[in-house]
Amino acid sequence: MRKYRSGILVQSQYPGVILGAVPSNDGLLLVDMPLKPEDGRDWIGQLASTGRPKFLALMDHHPDRALGMRAVDLPIVAQEATLQTMRVWPDAFKGSAKPIGAEADSLKRITGVHRAVPSISFAHELKLHLGEREVLFLHRPGPTAGSMWVVLPEAKVVFIGDTVTVSEPPYLGEAEIEAWIESLGELRSQAFDSFILLSGRDGRVDRAAVISMARFVRKIPVRLQRMKNKGEPSIASVAKGLLKDYMIPTARRDLVLLRLQAGLRKLHSRRFG
Repeated sequence: MRKYRSGILVQSQYPGVILGAVPSNDGLLLVDMPLKPEDGRDWIGQLASTGRPKFLALMDHHPDRALGMRAVDLPIVAQEATLQTMRVWPDAFKGSAKPIGAEADSLKRITGVHRAVPSISFAHELKLHLGEREVLFLHRPGPTAGSMWVVLPEAKVVFIGDTVTVSEPPYLGEAEIEAWIESLGELRSQAFDSFILLSGRDGRVDRAAVISMARFVRKIPVRLQRMKNKGEPSIASVAKGLLKDYMIPTARRDLVLLRLQAGLRKLHSRRFG
């Protein structure tokens, strides 16, 4: 666990996503949850001396972060598009049914998914007063239509979900490319110049990572359009080309390549039918 400004905590020990905890004199705001319920209980146990959880922030509907919400009885805050997506999910989930290169792919059949559906949603911006803290939830589409950021203005810390990833590419099947590029531009702007940026996959990231991510995202529509116009290269070839932007350990290469291929295939279908 790492501590940042104003006591904000980040935990990277669990599979799936990196977690956050924002303390206040009136309880904790948790950012995302571990995929497995037992890991969620362990995480909350680690925070026992810091405060009692009062709210959960769900950064988007990716199963790696969304499914763990079912194990915790707290108000869940998410953007409206995330709520609408999850509201129609079946109550059972089996990771191998539609693999997308997620950690959740390894899950056997689980039930109770309806308990993960957010209970508080917003369209553009939501302000929460948690004790002495002001917390802003901002709709910042990109990795998904409902992606959001959690901003702590006083501490100058912002949780950005999958907007920026460093070690591996994110799943692209739900991506809103043009909005994503705009969100990345905002992170590079003066408005966030002195902020600590906390990625949901890599923890603290710097401005160079934001620039690299923007370069990667801009490539995606170009490669897909080229594939449509020429009928080639294949999705597999495009995925391998994009993978060159990352240094992937051999043990994870197949999973990451599957993630890219599955995401590109869905994104291509959404764009071109």
